[in-house]
Amino acid sequence: MAFGVFLVRPDSAYDDHPAARYQFPAMYLSRARATEGDWIVYLEPGKVDGTRGYFALARVERILPDPAGPGMWQALIAPGSYIEFPTPVPFRVDGQPVERGVLNDQGRISGRAQAAMRPISAQDFARILDLGLPDATVLPRDPASQMDDAPAPFQHGPAARLRQLATRAVRDGMFRSLVVDAYDRRCAITGLRLINGGGRAEVEAAHVMAVAAGGPDTLTNGIALSGTVHWMFDRGLVSLADDLTVLVSRQSNDPGAIRAMVNPSGRALLPRQPRLRPHPQFLAWHRDHAFKG
Repeated sequence: MAFGVFLVRPDSAYDDHPAARYQFPAMYLSRARATEGDWIVYLEPGKVDGTRGYFALARVERILPDPAGPGMWQALIAPGSYIEFPTPVPFRVDGQPVERGVLNDQGRISGRAQAAMRPISAQDFARILDLGLPDATVLPRDPASQMDDAPAPFQHGPAARLRQLATRAVRDGMFRSLVVDAYDRRCAITGLRLINGGGRAEVEAAHVMAVAAGGPDTLTNGIALSGTVHWMFDRGLVSLADDLTVLVSRQSNDPGAIRAMVNPSGRALLPRQPRLRPHPQFLAWHRDHAFKG
């Protein structure tokens, strides 16, 4: 087994869903099989507008032929293993590539850096994790969770970090950091942006598709909500239409009071960049399986 780097483009012609699967042609099969059972990092290349660089981590569960594409293969991602970095890592830091393995003997970037799938050394992998997952981002999602399962500070080394990434408290902390920052600490439904004296936002990170139902810890499966609205969202008293109109359940004991909490536009206030917004498939899941219309 070996660590790897998988390149992803938002405008890719491949059927890529980083939290679930990665499609690739047969020419990369041997490299893909080397990562089976091990961890990879996702990279948006520098030519992508607004590139995030190294932006996520995942474990490859298995490699198999793609039934929908002749000559194509899939790397299936282990459920629950996908983690987006709260701090995306640029390809270069201080003028040097973070991934030293792309340098040739003369210290220049080689053609290897263009490969869509490539192995990465344990040292380069650890360096990316150190930059993408700083210790300050692993606080639990809300103060109450600190009482029982607050994570210990990250230990050094890829193996130790990967073990800690499996804990719910650590994953919730990173998910909260991603979502709250993307929404500028503002509740998407009420529009309120409340910060306490210590600088902590009142807003919380809600999963659109519940974790218990297989919902991933991805920004596109998250939405920033105030505590009360988060409670109502999880219990199906509010939801979102595809056009982002806020839906209020008729089963609520006081739908008028709920509607009064919604911002004047009547629609969710989401990040401007489409790739940061909840994915339509997760919104559809919430309406079909959680919302009490």
